[in-house]
Amino acid sequence: MRQVMDGDDVQRAISRIAHEILERHHGADGVVLVGIHTRGVPLAKAIADAIERFEHVRVPVGELDIGLYRDDLRRRPTPALARTLIPVDLTEERVILVDDVLYTGRTVRAALDAVSDLGRPQAIELAVLVDRGHRQLPIRPDYVGKNLPTSTAERVTVRLHDVDGDCGVWIDDEETR
Repeated sequence: MRQVMDGDDVQRAISRIAHEILERHHGADGVVLVGIHTRGVPLAKAIADAIERFEHVRVPVGELDIGLYRDDLRRRPTPALARTLIPVDLTEERVILVDDVLYTGRTVRAALDAVSDLGRPQAIELAVLVDRGHRQLPIRPDYVGKNLPTSTAERVTVRLHDVDGDCGVWIDDEETR
C-alpha cells in the first residue's frame, strides 16, 4: 500500500473544505453537515469543528445510514445498519453531505434518496475527502479535499483517528492484495 495523504494532509484538507463552505455560503447560517456512515460522520464532525474555530458558531451535524437505499441490495447480504440521526429539520436548510471517498456515485445517490425522505432541503451539496473518479452516475462534489486519479484496479483506503486509530489515505493496487 502506498500512502498518499498523512494525518496532517487530512487536517489541511478538512480546514480547506471548511473555509470553502464558509466562503460559498457567506458564513455558516442555514448550513447542516450530514455525514454518511461510516467515515463521513467523523469527517463531518471535523469540518464542523473547523467551522467553529473560524466562525465561533456550531454547525449542526447529522449521521446518515444509506444501507436500505443502496441499489445493490439484491447482490449483497443484508447490510448491518447504523443509526440515522438528524438533529434539526432539514426543510429549507442547506445540507452538505460528507463522505470519505467518491467513486461511482452510487453511495451519494442513495444518500440523496435518504435525505429526501427526511425533509426538503433548500439545497444539497457534497463534500468528500477524496475524489477518485470513475463515476457511473452524473454526480460531482462541491468540495474536495484531494483529487486522486486511480485505476479501477486500485483501492483507496481512508483511515481516521475516530474510527481506525490512525489517519491517512492509501492506495492499494489489486496485484499487491
